[in-house]
Amino acid sequence: MLDPELLERITARRAELDELEEQLAKQLAEVRAERDELAVAERVLERMSEQLTDERASVAPVPGQVGGRAVMLIPHRTSGVEEATLPPDYQRILAAVRQAAGPVMAWQVGDALGIKVSVRAKLEPLRGKLVRLVDRGWLRKLPDGRFTTRL
Repeated sequence: MLDPELLERITARRAELDELEEQLAKQLAEVRAERDELAVAERVLERMSEQLTDERASVAPVPGQVGGRAVMLIPHRTSGVEEATLPPDYQRILAAVRQAAGPVMAWQVGDALGIKVSVRAKLEPLRGKLVRLVDRGWLRKLPDGRFTTRL
């Protein structure tokens, strides 16, 4: 005849193991569900990254033509774009700003470049080029209107 106490201990242990199996099955299901969610998130991230890359490429300036003539567009400053890609006059402007002891006004850049700064018609196109360099990330414009190089 079987020992009732031993039989009771076996039954209790079986119940413990059944409960543990249930908990582990639930945890395994949660782990699998989270892994599936991570796989979906990874695919979404990849698609978004591709879309951003495509959007950035479409926003980047491309050489254009106006009236059958090629126009020079100032490229956005990015890690792969060198200063040498800028037209020579823009390179000289950057050099003048860089050589200054600190932030400079447009007339100071013009003076360094040998432009007649007293003639507004000569200074305004330079100011436009400075602003274009700011817009493309090559220079920084301070609130007081002075220009400086980017950090």
